[in-house]
Amino acid sequence: MVYFFIDDDVDDQEIFGMAVSEVDASISCVFASDGIEALDKLRGMEILPDSIFIDLNMPRMNGKECLEEIRKLDHLKDIPVYIYSTSVDPRLADECRELGAKQFIVKPPGLHLLTEILRQITQSNKRS
Repeated sequence: MVYFFIDDDVDDQEIFGMAVSEVDASISCVFASDGIEALDKLRGMEILPDSIFIDLNMPRMNGKECLEEIRKLDHLKDIPVYIYSTSVDPRLADECRELGAKQFIVKPPGLHLLTEILRQITQSNKRS
């Protein structure tokens, strides 16, 4: 299983990687620092990710723009995409789901809570 995590904050990338390892050490993580880098990597990947997680607030290309571009690529259209943000605005969450996000995840305040969220997502995706 491969998770692709797009976030300009290196600390958030590291925390995400630690949480994924807690859930299942066999899951590989691929990281990108912004939407443009992510799209370049996604276009060239031989093994597609099982899920994509996108930070909403990034330079160069924000999370919504990145989500829109991902949804335009046929080979990625069936991959679940999760928006990951500090925002708790329900209208923003609805807008992201309308653009094709499977879920809007509010960044939890600690590693333990993120691990639990990722555990639920991983179990849900294994059943799908």
